[in-house]
Amino acid sequence: MNRIRRGDVYTADKVDQALKNFFRRGNLIALRELALQQVADEVDRSLESYRTAKKIEENWGVRERIAVFISTKPSAQYLIARAARRARRMDADLYAVHVMLPSGDADENSKSLEASIQFAQNLGAEIVRLRARNVAEGAAQFVYEKHITHVVIGRSGSTGWRNFLYLVFLYRFLRAAPLVDIQIVVHDEE
Repeated sequence: MNRIRRGDVYTADKVDQALKNFFRRGNLIALRELALQQVADEVDRSLESYRTAKKIEENWGVRERIAVFISTKPSAQYLIARAARRARRMDADLYAVHVMLPSGDADENSKSLEASIQFAQNLGAEIVRLRARNVAEGAAQFVYEKHITHVVIGRSGSTGWRNFLYLVFLYRFLRAAPLVDIQIVVHDEE
């Protein structure tokens, strides 16, 4: 605004009009935010190129990114809400991720899953649907490729073989994933 007033941008006869129209304080703040986002994206691309060129494998959490892994269960919306609150507090990117097995065609049409995806979109999450031969390894690969810094995973109060399967999933995920913060959210079993 000072540059416009000095006549660095417009001639003196257009300064008042420019300051009253497009170059209002709110517009300038929005333009600044867009410029900062563009610079951050460029830095991310440069960092990725550097990591690739130097064969750096570990996850460098330059920008906070949260992934919430969802299933077809209605409790997924609870996980999404928790992850979205965390993302807002941290000013982080949010991904809602559903990993399907190759035989998981029924999952794609689940009303509960679609409701959860719509809920996640309403909260500003980027939706990702993956196919993998193993859910834990597919989730870990996503975390690695997107440089996720925080993961939100649900856990029901189940016992017996379901609890065993959950622990197997968690072990496989931890073994395959890069170092990342994990939040396990306990919820009631449906």
